[in-house]
Amino acid sequence: MKKLILILFLIPTLLFAQSEGVKFEHGLNWNQIKEKAAKENKFIFVDCFTTWCGPCKYMASTIFPQAKVGDFFNAKFINAKIQMDKTKDDNEEIKSWYAEADRFAKDYKVKAYPTFLVFDAKGNLVHRIVGGGEADAFIAKAQKALDPNTQYETLLAKFNADPQNISIAKAMAEAAKEAYDQETQAKAEGVVLASLSTDQIFKKENVSLLLSAAKVVDSKAFNLIKDNPAKFDAVSEKVKANDFLAQLLVSNAVNSKIQAKEAIDFTAIEKELAQKYPTINTEKASLEIQPRYFSYTKNYPGLRDSFNKYIEKYGSTITAMELNQMAWSIFENCDDPACLKAASEWSKLSLEKAKDTPMYLDTFANLLYRLGEKDQAIKTQEKAISLLTANDKKEDYVATLQKMKKGEKTWE
Repeated sequence: MKKLILILFLIPTLLFAQSEGVKFEHGLNWNQIKEKAAKENKFIFVDCFTTWCGPCKYMASTIFPQAKVGDFFNAKFINAKIQMDKTKDDNEEIKSWYAEADRFAKDYKVKAYPTFLVFDAKGNLVHRIVGGGEADAFIAKAQKALDPNTQYETLLAKFNADPQNISIAKAMAEAAKEAYDQETQAKAEGVVLASLSTDQIFKKENVSLLLSAAKVVDSKAFNLIKDNPAKFDAVSEKVKANDFLAQLLVSNAVNSKIQAKEAIDFTAIEKELAQKYPTINTEKASLEIQPRYFSYTKNYPGLRDSFNKYIEKYGSTITAMELNQMAWSIFENCDDPACLKAASEWSKLSLEKAKDTPMYLDTFANLLYRLGEKDQAIKTQEKAISLLTANDKKEDYVATLQKMKKGEKTWE
């Protein structure tokens, strides 16, 4: 089922009238917020968001209102919001923060959203978090802001002062990853890898570091995995060497051509990569990326044909979620009967892999409905509704069912 994004208009430094959740300051400028933090001896937590950012909206609507999140942040921080973009609907209070928002973006290098900045009671930047997350995980990330040993900016100062210190470099690499500081992350990872022998590198505790550093094609880490696939596979639990490298190479090749606005010939890409990296088999990676590429370019017959090829060869490895996503992409965007029929078969296959899953039944029902099989579509949607739990959005499923019964479109 299509995931609906809740839209919430956010106002900088807004104090929500609520008994639970994070209480954000309202009516104070930046200097006044710092004064309040100094008086109460608290850190300052700043949510740097934009009105168009989906994850920002999710944090505001779903995470920050939770009681346990509020309990943590309200006790430890003075909390503020700053809207980083400008819109025609901005009120006077938002406009009063325009200059401060511009300064934050420049001085604190805010480049992705949401970015959360943490300042000490004196107003010194000590930590940053980039990207949202679920409540417990986000609280854990924010907890690091309270400890000088895990504060991002504190670690960065230590790393810059002693860049060859391995223990600091390890901590820096992890902190930089969470802060989306790719340049510092790569630098720190390089220091760590340079200090290890090949045997030391291929230990379970270093797999995450190795994979992260290897995302740069032809880097030292990339070549270590390429030249030692058996050693890597012996310690990696989530991905095999060939699969990781092949996906990286194919993705880079496709993205490069997209950026250069060049035509994409997947057969030519595979041939070129085979010549340069003869030990890496890119066939599966190529077949896997093709449906996503055709979806991106809105070539739905191409999506249909390429995904059918992928299923034919690697069907046992395809997840129910992947099948459902591709089926929904066709349903939402294509009225070609052949494409819709193919998508309905993928939807059936997703239900074979994950029987009686409401989301997948909803997709199947919508495809049946768009194919003109109204009665079967209604029965399938009713079954999906009967299997919903308290955590599911029943109203969305019911609304779809009502449209089906009235003969209205369930797609835009």
